Amino acid sequence: MNQLGSTARNYYRDYLPGRYASISDPQKFFSQLGQRLEHDVTSLALALAGPDIPEETYLQKVGRLNMARSQATEQVLAE
Repeated sequence: MNQLGSTARNYYRDYLPGRYASISDPQKFFSQLGQRLEHDVTSLALALAGPDIPEETYLQKVGRLNMARSQATEQVLAE
C-alpha cells in the first residue's frame, strides 16, 4: 500500500468508521485506491507544472515540480 492509500485508510478508519467496517478486504481496497489516487496525482501534477521554462534553473524546476505535486495531492485528496 502506498502513502496515499495509507492516508485514505487512516481517514476512513478515523472519520468514516461505518464505511471502513463494511470493507471486506481493507488491504486490497486501500492498495487499489492508493494506486488510483497516485495516478490522479501524477496526471494533475504534470498539468499543473506546465511546460519547462527555458530560463529556469535546476532548482527552480525542482521547486515548480514539487509545488505542482503538493497542489495535486491536496486537490485529489480533497475530492
